[in-house]
Amino acid sequence: MKVVLGVGKAVALLFWLLVLVNLFQPFAQPFAWMLYLFGASVLLLHGLELMLFSARLAGHPNLPLQRLWVMLFGILHLLSLPEAAPAEAVEQPVVAEEVSHA
Repeated sequence: MKVVLGVGKAVALLFWLLVLVNLFQPFAQPFAWMLYLFGASVLLLHGLELMLFSARLAGHPNLPLQRLWVMLFGILHLLSLPEAAPAEAVEQPVVAEEVSHA
């Protein structure tokens, strides 16, 4: 799984590099406008992912850097994060009825 995520991140980085180059040195039309449109769409979707999965990022150190990685790589970065530690079980009060049936 790590290899797939690494390859996906490399492809995403190449995409963002193309979008950045296109901003300073536009490609031939219609490719320049397609890259603008795709770049804006991906940026919008990654912003939506950031809003939806902000709770998963909350426990990780260096939160601004984690948010930047989500904006660059989206779900690929979220899948590579370790799972959050499970919350400790909260003791439930024992009801008298349950005790009598035991």
